[in-house]
Amino acid sequence: MYRKSQNALGPEQAFELPFEGQLCEENRWVVLSKLIPWSEFESEYAQNFSEEMGAPAKPFRMALAALIIKEKLRISDRETVEQIQENPYLQYFIGQNSYQNEAPFDPSMMVHFRQRISQTLLQKINRRIVQKSLGFNPEDSSTKKLEEAEKPKGNRGQLLIDATGEPADIKYPTDVDLLNKAKETTELIIDLLYKSLKDNLNKKPRTYRKNARKDYLKFAKKRNSSGKERRDAVKK
Repeated sequence: MYRKSQNALGPEQAFELPFEGQLCEENRWVVLSKLIPWSEFESEYAQNFSEEMGAPAKPFRMALAALIIKEKLRISDRETVEQIQENPYLQYFIGQNSYQNEAPFDPSMMVHFRQRISQTLLQKINRRIVQKSLGFNPEDSSTKKLEEAEKPKGNRGQLLIDATGEPADIKYPTDVDLLNKAKETTELIIDLLYKSLKDNLNKKPRTYRKNARKDYLKFAKKRNSSGKERRDAVKK
C-alpha cells in the first residue's frame, strides 16, 4: 500500500539536521579519526615543501584523510571531493572545524597528495594505527622490544609483502612445454571417454599422438631454437 505524503516540503533552510548540530561519536569516521596519529607524521610530510617559497600547502591531515576516503569508498578523485563537500562527517575527518558548502580543494590536488605521501610513510602510519588500536604506546618498553625483534638480523632473505610480489613460476601461455602437457592431458581424457563409449563407437577417434610426440621431442632436444622454430612448434 502507498500513501501520498501530506507534508509540504519547505525551503532548504528549514531542513532539520538529525544530530542537532553535534557529530555522533559512534560514527565510523569519528572513530577512525581518533585512531590515526595525525600530528606524529606531519613533520615528515612537511619535508616535501620549502619554508620560504611557494603557496601554502594543504594540511597533512587533509591530504591523508582524502586518500583514505577515496580508498575506503572506492571512488574517483572528483567523487571524493564531492562526497567531502556534502558530508559533515567527512569534513570533520579531513580536519575542518565547521561545515562548509564549498569544496575544500580541487580534485586535481589528489594527484599531489599521492605524490607527497610515499608508501614508506603510509606503512609507518598503518603500523602506528595498529599499535594504537591494540593499546601500544611508542614509549613503552614492550613496544620498543617488539620493534627491535622485527628488525632484520643478518641475511635472512626478503619478505614478500603481497600477492603482486609473488615469484612468477608459471610458464608463458604459448610455451611449447605447456601445450605438450595440455595435449597429453587431452589424450588421457579421450582414452577414458572411449572406454565408456567404445560399445557405441565403431573405432577410436584418430589423434595422431605419435606424430605429435615426435615433433615435440624434435623441438625439445634443441638447445637454442629460433623464433620461427618456436612458432612452428606452437602451431603444430
